[in-house]
Amino acid sequence: MPETTPDEAAAIAKAPLSGTTRRIEIDAEELAGRSFPYQHDISLVEDVDLMAATPGPDLNWLEDVELLSEDGVPAVFDRYSNSFLKIHFPIPAGREDEIARKVLIAHLQSGNSYGIQLKRRHAKFPQPELGPWVEGSETVGEHWQPPRLEGWEAPTGH
Repeated sequence: MPETTPDEAAAIAKAPLSGTTRRIEIDAEELAGRSFPYQHDISLVEDVDLMAATPGPDLNWLEDVELLSEDGVPAVFDRYSNSFLKIHFPIPAGREDEIARKVLIAHLQSGNSYGIQLKRRHAKFPQPELGPWVEGSETVGEHWQPPRLEGWEAPTGH
């Protein structure tokens, strides 16, 4: 079987699939149906204290967060919702990763991350709803029950 060339792979990735546009990536605006003020105004993230917002003494996880690009727009990856959070303001040279980290922390602390929003219903073990970034965050997942489809019964022996 012949290998697919990069041009062919790009064409396949862009081809419609069952009447929809095939996409590999998704952004936070699509999940939320809107964007957020801290994506548009640097002054809303300038005061984010990365050290204070970091859970525990280890900054390693935050050091992995860097400024990326999504659809040609600066963005930071929110691993909790597996989506890109676009940044729609000019980023000062030399501060790219710092600003990306501050935008991400603002997003997580606000509870706007889609992954965090899903915790209330789907967390299977006790954990802070807003993660370790917000002191005193409500605990969710203490009473998780698997979802049940009304009228469905498990097959015998399961």
